[in-house]
Amino acid sequence: MTRLGDLERAVMDVLWDSVPATSDGVTVREVADALDGRELAYTTVMTVLDRLAGKGMVQREREGRAWRYRPAATREAHIAQLMLDALDLGGSRDAVLVRFARSVTGTEAEVLRAALGAEAGLTDRVDDPRAGGPALDEATDR
Repeated sequence: MTRLGDLERAVMDVLWDSVPATSDGVTVREVADALDGRELAYTTVMTVLDRLAGKGMVQREREGRAWRYRPAATREAHIAQLMLDALDLGGSRDAVLVRFARSVTGTEAEVLRAALGAEAGLTDRVDDPRAGGPALDEATDR
């Protein structure tokens, strides 16, 4: 997954915050207007959106003479992919996962347990601290 520069991230934040999944997207002008305070030229925003389209981060559709842009994936999907890519940087994915599991808060651990339980088909036992947790608990004991 592509890492974003500062301006690319600001543009993506505009898209993620203002374009519903069912939307036809926004124009370059709308993105430039939403980036108020940055004093960016229209052509700069257009270039950034074009590059993001080339990277597969945005989808665009022609509307008359203009393009309409929308995110290719949700912010959450993008961040999840960055996390998966980060796992590939370490020597041992298991060790990285264990380190991560030990660093999350109690509430975050519960969210992970619930998600793992749901993935494993254990949703009816999510309230039980052991439901969905053994794999995570065993990994943190190593």
